[in-house]
Amino acid sequence: MGLDVQKLSSIKMLVLDVDGVLTDCRLWMDANGEWKRVYSVRDGVGIKALAEAGYKLAIITGAKATDVQARAKILGFHYFYEGALDKWPSFQQLQTDSGLTPSEMAYVGDDIFDIPLIKAVGFGATVPEAVDEVIENAQYVTKRPGGNGAVREICQFILKYGYYSKA
Repeated sequence: MGLDVQKLSSIKMLVLDVDGVLTDCRLWMDANGEWKRVYSVRDGVGIKALAEAGYKLAIITGAKATDVQARAKILGFHYFYEGALDKWPSFQQLQTDSGLTPSEMAYVGDDIFDIPLIKAVGFGATVPEAVDEVIENAQYVTKRPGGNGAVREICQFILKYGYYSKA
């Protein structure tokens, strides 16, 4: 399952799941009862570089947590949808809100809830530790793990081969 750079040429937006993609799937609860996650600085640098190059950014997550909201805001995500395991309605809303078609989007997810989006977009990717069904449906599996460079890997590909690339 190698990288098909042709599939990246129409990509104008990166859409991400959070847990297992921007994180390593681990959670802990702080003293105030808030769930917390660890995020990769390298992933953040890649996300910022995409935005600076003209790409749009979106998160569609089943989680509803203040740390996820804060991370999305800090990184400048243009679109943010949270709190629903069925991600399809949010995905449809994203198309309306952004004016982009699924073929202009890349999506990275790691669990069964992500499969419809992975199959619908122009470039659907996952991480090595994703559930088997997701790996079977993704066009690309990152070399780096979720929460530790997987998103940066996808960002680099989009920067090199995506719609706004200089390649």
